[in-house]
Amino acid sequence: MTGRAAPWPGDPADEDVPAPPPRPDLPEPGDERALRERLAEAVDAADAPDVVFAVSRHGRRTLHSGGTAPPPAVPREDLRYEIGSASKTFTGLLLARLIRGGALTGGEAAAVCLDATRPPGPDPVTLAHLVTHTSGLPALPPGFVRRALPEWRTNPYARYPAERLTAAFLDHRPRHRPGARWHYSNYGVSVLGHAVAAATGTAWEDLLTAHVLRPLGLSGTALHAEGPGTDATGHRKDGRTPVPALDAGGFQAAGAVRSTPRDLLAFLEAHLDPAGSPLAGALRAVRVPVLRRGLGHRHVHTVAWFRHPADGGPMYFHSGATLGQQAFLGFRPDTGTALAALCSRRFRARDPFIATAYAFLMDG
Repeated sequence: MTGRAAPWPGDPADEDVPAPPPRPDLPEPGDERALRERLAEAVDAADAPDVVFAVSRHGRRTLHSGGTAPPPAVPREDLRYEIGSASKTFTGLLLARLIRGGALTGGEAAAVCLDATRPPGPDPVTLAHLVTHTSGLPALPPGFVRRALPEWRTNPYARYPAERLTAAFLDHRPRHRPGARWHYSNYGVSVLGHAVAAATGTAWEDLLTAHVLRPLGLSGTALHAEGPGTDATGHRKDGRTPVPALDAGGFQAAGAVRSTPRDLLAFLEAHLDPAGSPLAGALRAVRVPVLRRGLGHRHVHTVAWFRHPADGGPMYFHSGATLGQQAFLGFRPDTGTALAALCSRRFRARDPFIATAYAFLMDG
């Protein structure tokens, strides 16, 4: 096993504190020339129609964009991009926020949240199991491929709505005791979203907006596409053929977030420096290791991030991919660096994008 998630889906009470204003890009000093050269090299290496590498170092932001396609009418750095599985970092933060606020404990049986008449049983799948990929659920629900096949190259997840997904979970019998094994599961995190929504009596989108997006001032982040003037257009592996905007169906919590580079930097900057944030407690909580796995327990996870060692301390990251876009989010507290990298080409064999972004953050 590796510490990197498989691409998704192409292969997947301090609300009253006023939201902080957007942080402006700071002026570029002369000593950032080397950084801009590195960013330009990273953008060129991505080999995609539209690419943005956005870096924050100790609060100073530097964005560089480019691509193989003609520049769109709206600047690339102002568009929203699909971040696929990196959406799980928003989901983990939301769950941490709800737990710290007392709305949930994390130990709730997901089946009971979805159906209050159901007994929990001796070994229930809990919200904590779902967010840490230890629920025993497979990557995708049964029958998914058969149902999605007619739209496999366009929008397969749209054919698997929330009702079908939760029904499949309530009928599921795990092959392994929950908590015994780690297996990356878009299915499991999607169930988590529906279970949390049912337990709180609030739609997932409304929960995310009230507890994460609004407090952090992320006005350029949403779960649904609006159109070409707002959202980047994804492309197939050939880098030329456009694909429709993602419809996540019942998988919102696992991969529906779309966001601008500047919003993603603001999200990551909050993780780098939680002090003063209305989400400070939750932001600190999602940096705490909760799971170790692999040979020598070398792969470390929090409820929201993969955590790898770097020269001066841990590096936190999550990648994601949809049918036409890719994303990499990461931050290093030891260097005060955050990176949001985005591109509009579907993941392909030996794709350089994620590796380039990972190396950029690892090198500090």
